[in-house]
Amino acid sequence: MHMMYFTEQPMSAYDAEAGLDYGATALTFSNKHFSPVEGSRLYNEYLEEYILAEQCGADGIMLNEHHNAPFCMQARTNMFASILAAVTNRVKIVILGNPLPLTENPVQLAEELAMIDMISKGRLVSGFVRGGGQEQLANGVNPAFNRERFMEAHDLVQKTWTQPGPFRWEGTHYQQRVVNPWALPLQQPYPRVWIPGVLSKETVIWTAQQRYPYIALNTSIEATKTIRETYAQAAADVGYTAGSENFGYLIRVHVQDTEEKAMRNARQFMWMQGEFTGLANPVWANPAGYFSPSGRRAFVEFSTGRAKNPRGTPTFEDQVASTMIIAGTPDQVIERLKYLVQHTKPGIMGIWANDGTVSKEDRRRCIQLLCGEVMPAIKEYGATLGLKDPWEANAPVHLRYSTDIVGQKVAAE
Repeated sequence: MHMMYFTEQPMSAYDAEAGLDYGATALTFSNKHFSPVEGSRLYNEYLEEYILAEQCGADGIMLNEHHNAPFCMQARTNMFASILAAVTNRVKIVILGNPLPLTENPVQLAEELAMIDMISKGRLVSGFVRGGGQEQLANGVNPAFNRERFMEAHDLVQKTWTQPGPFRWEGTHYQQRVVNPWALPLQQPYPRVWIPGVLSKETVIWTAQQRYPYIALNTSIEATKTIRETYAQAAADVGYTAGSENFGYLIRVHVQDTEEKAMRNARQFMWMQGEFTGLANPVWANPAGYFSPSGRRAFVEFSTGRAKNPRGTPTFEDQVASTMIIAGTPDQVIERLKYLVQHTKPGIMGIWANDGTVSKEDRRRCIQLLCGEVMPAIKEYGATLGLKDPWEANAPVHLRYSTDIVGQKVAAE
């Protein structure tokens, strides 16, 4: 198993009451509440903690990005990835991921990722995402073209990495007269690509068609089983049998020396969900054109008070009971994670360990216990179940399939 450390890098040093008074802490919540002094402190603390995670035994560091919200300070995931490429020695640098529809120049993105791969001496895992609905609005990108832009940008990046230039690209959303970058990945044919997501069936199927691993982001055990079944069927349709190396899972876990402290800090996972800092307007998560009309209607009805939240509103206690949040001493966490691994069988596991206003001291102690005690025990347990990550399984990087803009599989030339 591949086990990686993750945090959203929250900008927690601001007046939470201001967010509660405004009624939202995303998109339009004024950045006058941001303190660059506190931001500088937190950025450097998070960097120190990533280095500590490597020293304590993590296999990888997972990075992502969000925009116009304090729950994530990463405005450009490649920035932190490039820093980690230089200051770490062993861990995989796992970007989950670059939001392809937001990029205006996929060739430049391919160059940036190639630089990170070379500087890290081949430790990059390049994940791609569609980006949340809020990200489309924050970056002025038409949500209706989100999936089209995602697939075209993916194909252009892949071709940039694998076909010698110069060549010309004339697509629907991207036009490049000369594609000929002098920065190419160290890994051949290119770095492994992983795709994270929640419940989009179309994305699961597309990911399986590419033979990329799919990383389920803290979905329930039953929803995760459905995702895996969908992936397995799509894999079979294109001629291979999916295994643990094709599947990953991100879970929120907080570890401390005492159960009381662990549970107290784990409540900060509700910080991003708005319990402490206010909620985003639900329509921002699903702007017009981003998802299906039926999906958007559910969010609109919820935002106007005519329906329940389509994603549910589980309490902290509900999420602990359903194993969507795990907290406790190392022994307690190991037992709960074994249960989760037994039912979801991932070859890749991301541990989202710290969020909200957890103190620097407690964040560091969590990392020490998590990476030094919990991760080795779970890797050993995973081996007894035959769970392998993509490197252990010697899984191919891709299946050399492309996808056109209406979602039909076509063999790549």
